[in-house]
Amino acid sequence: MDFAKFSLKNKLLIYVLTIIGVAYGLIVYEQIGKLQDPEFTIKDALVITNYPGASAIEVEKEVSNRLEESIQTLPFVKKIVTKNSSEQSFIIVTMKDKYKADELKQIWDELRKKVTTTYLPPRVQTPYINDDFGDVYGIMLAIYGDEYTYEELKDYVDFLKKEFILVDGVGKVDTYGEQQRALIVEINKEKLSQLGITKNAIIQELNLKNLIPNFGKINIGTEFIRVKADGFKDIKELENIVIKGNNSQAQIFLKDIAVIKDSYQEPYSEILKYDGHKSIAIGISTSEGGNVVKMGELINEKLKQLESKKPLGIQIGTISNQASDVSLSINSFMINLVQAVAIVIVVLLIFMGLRSGLIIGSVLLVTIVITFIFMPLFDVLLERVSLGALIIALGMLVDNAIVVVDGILVRINKGMDAKEASSQVVKQTALPLLAATIVAILAFGAIGLSDDATGEFTQSLFYVVLISLLLSWVTAMTLTPILAVQFLKPSNQKKKNNEEEKEEYTSFIYKSYSALLKFAINHRFIIIIIALAMFTASIMGFKYVKQSFFPDSSRPQIIVDYFLPQGSSIETTSKYVSSLNKDILNIHGVKHISTFVGSGALRFLLTYDPEKPNSAFAQMLIDVEDYKHSDKIIKDIETLGKNRYPDMNVYGKKFILGPGGGGKVQAKIFGNDLDKLRVYEEKVYKIIEQSPYSKGTRSDWRNKVKVLKPVISYEKANLNGITKDSIANAILDTFQGRTIGIYRDGKELLPIILRSTQSERSDIKNIESIQIFSNVANKMIPLKQLITSYETVFEDDIIYKYNRTRAITIHSDPIEGKLANDLLFDVKDKIDSIDFEDGYYVQWHGQYKSSKDSQKPIIESLPLFFIIMVLIIIALFNSIKKTLVIWLAVPFALIGVVIGLLVMDLPFGFMSLLGFLSLSGMLIKNAIVLIDEITLENEINKMPLNKAIHHSGINRLRAVTMAALTTALGMIPLVSDPFFASMAVVIIFGLVVATFLTMILVPVFYAIIFKAEKL
Repeated sequence: MDFAKFSLKNKLLIYVLTIIGVAYGLIVYEQIGKLQDPEFTIKDALVITNYPGASAIEVEKEVSNRLEESIQTLPFVKKIVTKNSSEQSFIIVTMKDKYKADELKQIWDELRKKVTTTYLPPRVQTPYINDDFGDVYGIMLAIYGDEYTYEELKDYVDFLKKEFILVDGVGKVDTYGEQQRALIVEINKEKLSQLGITKNAIIQELNLKNLIPNFGKINIGTEFIRVKADGFKDIKELENIVIKGNNSQAQIFLKDIAVIKDSYQEPYSEILKYDGHKSIAIGISTSEGGNVVKMGELINEKLKQLESKKPLGIQIGTISNQASDVSLSINSFMINLVQAVAIVIVVLLIFMGLRSGLIIGSVLLVTIVITFIFMPLFDVLLERVSLGALIIALGMLVDNAIVVVDGILVRINKGMDAKEASSQVVKQTALPLLAATIVAILAFGAIGLSDDATGEFTQSLFYVVLISLLLSWVTAMTLTPILAVQFLKPSNQKKKNNEEEKEEYTSFIYKSYSALLKFAINHRFIIIIIALAMFTASIMGFKYVKQSFFPDSSRPQIIVDYFLPQGSSIETTSKYVSSLNKDILNIHGVKHISTFVGSGALRFLLTYDPEKPNSAFAQMLIDVEDYKHSDKIIKDIETLGKNRYPDMNVYGKKFILGPGGGGKVQAKIFGNDLDKLRVYEEKVYKIIEQSPYSKGTRSDWRNKVKVLKPVISYEKANLNGITKDSIANAILDTFQGRTIGIYRDGKELLPIILRSTQSERSDIKNIESIQIFSNVANKMIPLKQLITSYETVFEDDIIYKYNRTRAITIHSDPIEGKLANDLLFDVKDKIDSIDFEDGYYVQWHGQYKSSKDSQKPIIESLPLFFIIMVLIIIALFNSIKKTLVIWLAVPFALIGVVIGLLVMDLPFGFMSLLGFLSLSGMLIKNAIVLIDEITLENEINKMPLNKAIHHSGINRLRAVTMAALTTALGMIPLVSDPFFASMAVVIIFGLVVATFLTMILVPVFYAIIFKAEKL
């Protein structure tokens, strides 16, 4: 089809469609969802099962093993990671990469069917399955006020939750740091003993009095009316409950033997402090496909509307605001995009002339804007990767237009009519350019087929390239000829005969290239030897290139993890980290500190992996003024923490731009025997800790904890009719407290907790004086009569399993200035050489495994795309030899890649790999244009082969070099972006060097394979 002729004939239609497309594209740009980073599906579900009183080993054997066995029968499961701790089983079930988000809902239903209590011990609580683990609470606010209690803060938080959930675009609202209200009944054991009152009597009376009795219904006339009496209205009514004693007939009120207070359940499960103030956090997530920026604006408006209803003295702090972050990120990338477009257009104006440059620049802008229309069809939002993809594609977007405009301009300068020139060029180049465009797209194809988290994270790169490049071909075939005919004019030095035509390319650049190309064709084997030597040197030089996975983020926040010795109470952990708060706030560059104690925060970033519940753990999320100072601030905080509390482990880290979690270097030791695992743990830990490149080395099993074991005389217990449960409850009641019922206060259900007074709870010696009622003796007897002794033992409080095998993971991070691979290579051989006995081995996880796992699907799919690309080129030229010429030139791109990474001191990582793949597509596209010109001159115009090769190189020099130059220069704004820096350098240096080599090597390979004579 003659696209140019059709377009020129229907010029008005093309203009109208273009105007509509641009207008609609701008509208879509305003409405399209916006994120800071791409979304990817977290294919994890958490199975949480509580087993009160059980040790980690008992939890493992009696709960986790049975659940794992059932869960593993599901065909969807990729891996199972289990954390067994005292009283709790925590199983993370990860589904296979191939399952998409819309399939997971059905899979979670299947998982629920597998998780039942039928095969679990009687005291085990019903497992809870959390399949919303991947929810991201992009806006997280801290509600605090020193003069307010947790309950008063919660009242305001509940009010805000009800208001926020109604805001357009809000998906969920959750909280962190709420404390569970409880009705505490503190008994005086001496009074109980004197009055002969048992705890069971108190429990029985409380439960009887607080039941909801059924009074039934009464027929009154035509109505059947329900009868109902109110329960307790306040604590005073509860205090006046009469308790029967064994030794007296007198009325004894509950208040005579106990203090009842409305308080909070202890110990707290989690604590939040914002700049040192006790707080409750509100996390707000965006609805699926929502615009977090728009939602953030609406939340801000809602807060302004509710300002008058905010209690005096309550403050609202910002822990994380993805809406603001996204706005800054999008604006920054739009500036980069505008800069890149400006660079490309300026280059075009300089080297292509004013009219040609403006035509190509206009077509470029139209292509970019219309691309926005199609992005939502592929579920692509505006985020870091999709906008970066537009910048990456810029140079390729102008390739097609450059070839068309350049071809038309050459023919116009030869005296051809503009319309005829347009028709001829478009007919000649339509198919080759389409093939070249598809090949360039296929170079990114492996990214589009990757199912893992990393592939999902970067998939928008493929879709944006797919959309924009296809649009660039369409606009080159339709809009470009119209603009060329309307605005291009012949130069003043129009050529009028064949002699003048030979002198067309008279500039220094053309003359130099002509001479160099002639030399290369005549000395082709010398050129090949030189090229091979350079290629060999680049392979050898590649070993000096740093290796990495994903780079650190430029987010102006850092994370500092604190681990006290395992077994520390949450109160102690909070006290330790709180004492550091003021000093950290005084560090230059620190703005705010959000401290999470007992677990990690709500997931406020998709790439953030919250720490599982642990009373010995705390995490600070620290806002800094400038991310460039993050390393120094981290170092200062680590030094402060270690100097203040030597037994506390302090690890600071920056966010990374991509999926991750835990230490960047992870050695996972597998085996079954706990003691042997600990021996190997010590060896591996020592090697990593002693590395000069390591910091923050830690084991996920932590240290063993003290356990107090009473040695019970079951003979005496049986004689007194006392069970093991009775003894356990007596100790539990005295120290920690036991939930014995539910109190209804009209607003919520509060647990009633029975415990001893503070003085009795705080002294371990009181264990000797605990009284327990004997049904046989009908009196209270001292617990010490039933317990012969107490043993203090140490046991594992945390036992991790990976795919049902016990595994200890040693985590570590590289010091400032070093990469994860520097640390890994320093310790890997030493650890791999450890003599592990049969059944015990080490695997490397962290960034090492993440990198391998993310590259695997891409590398596996490359042959498919390679075959398709080869077949397209064969179909285009109907020649194996021409296809071979094109592919022979591709590997030489490595020369520029290695030079660029070494000169810029950047690592080769996942994004660099994607850059190299895209670079291959660009080079193939350029080579196709050159081969097509040779074919035209030799086979159509019947020019001798050697002259056709030489003339085609000169004829396509401007189009090919302009395409490369615009692509390379357009990438410059990305060099300063941490995420795209290595990819940009790979493309810039690789393309510049490889284009030069392509313009030499492709003609040389062609001359060799087709046996062209010397010039």
